[in-house]
Amino acid sequence: ITSIMNRVRNLKNKYRNEENITDEFNYTKISADTTDNSGTVNQIMMTTNNPEDWLCFLLKLEKKGVPQMDVSLLNRLIGRYSQAVTALPAEKYSQDESYARILVRFAELKALQDPEEARDQFHLARLNCKKFAFVHVAFAQFELSQENEKKCKQILQKAVECAAVPLELLETALQNLHLKKKQFPSDEEK
Repeated sequence: ITSIMNRVRNLKNKYRNEENITDEFNYTKISADTTDNSGTVNQIMMTTNNPEDWLCFLLKLEKKGVPQMDVSLLNRLIGRYSQAVTALPAEKYSQDESYARILVRFAELKALQDPEEARDQFHLARLNCKKFAFVHVAFAQFELSQENEKKCKQILQKAVECAAVPLELLETALQNLHLKKKQFPSDEEK
């Protein structure tokens, strides 16, 4: 009986070790995938899943080309930004600047494909992250690019009313709108 029990224990240990080796192999294989970055995404989602890590990853991905010129990159970026937005709960991260930047950039990328979907994303960003002035300015900039000057002005005024910070950014944007500048803040002001 002791001999049989020892064999069973040895088989169990051997089976567990093989399982661990298989899991390590699969994880290494996933992490080595550089074409669609699923290894990095899986690692972010399984470990920290915070806006800072997502934003860092997404910005590195953007450096691989110019989304305005590369439809494939644009689609890949939109997919990854969508994943980030889905993975990060708004109620937990609405006060996080990196989260707000992810929402804004996602909306800006969507604007290259579908202005109506972009508008929805800007609304979402503004609803969830209203304390950040850059969120309102980006949405106002989008509306101005769609030739909705009245809507642009409304967005900036509401941002001032809800005390988005920094106030100087909103004042500069309103001033540039009044001066009929198409970009705010302008490149010199940035």
